[in-house]
Amino acid sequence: MSDSLTGRRNLADTVFDRIQRSIKSGAYAVDERLPTEHALAAEFQVSRPVVRDALQRLRDQGMIYSRRGAGSFVREQGIREPLGFGQMENLSDLQHCYDFRLTIEPEAAAMAAQRRSPEALGKIKTALNLLRDATNRQAHRADADFMFHLSIAQASVNPYFVTAMQALEEHIAVGMRLHGLSLRRTSDGLSHVLVEHTAIFEAISTSDGDTARTLMRNHLMGSRDRLFAPKQ
Repeated sequence: MSDSLTGRRNLADTVFDRIQRSIKSGAYAVDERLPTEHALAAEFQVSRPVVRDALQRLRDQGMIYSRRGAGSFVREQGIREPLGFGQMENLSDLQHCYDFRLTIEPEAAAMAAQRRSPEALGKIKTALNLLRDATNRQAHRADADFMFHLSIAQASVNPYFVTAMQALEEHIAVGMRLHGLSLRRTSDGLSHVLVEHTAIFEAISTSDGDTARTLMRNHLMGSRDRLFAPKQ
């Protein structure tokens, strides 16, 4: 199998998993239309053929159905998996999400610095490299951003941190997309945040838990403030 085909299937698996979780958690109502292929491709920053592969798999498993010319719709799923968090409805919810992240992610970073395995460190670095590539193109990848933060939670070897981050994924994604837009309004916004991510990775890689904790807290507070601070 060619590397390009393998890569496409891996990306399709990722898109499938995320849409599947959204459906099972109740983020989409029964008979609700999914976003268009174009919108999903933009959201996940993948090609439309990748999205088609993921949607076909969802159809094959009876999770969605299609109407000619109308799109894909959610089927009744039976028992839903509890998400644990309601859908984000307003900016106040986004502020609460940042408040909660500030209570768990700095500690997850500190634990990751002490407990990370070489494999876990490699996952964080992979996400960081994706962010660096995007920054070099003056773009922001919300999926790689979330991967970076989730990989740190996984490196902490504490399943509670990981579960909380996974349950918050859709909420965090909203904040990351808005934050990405705000970063592009300044000439050095994206590069500044890449420096923050890089410093967090370096603190974890050198087992400096106190620095990792402080850098993660400062990074999240900076992201929050860039979104909510009064504009001058």
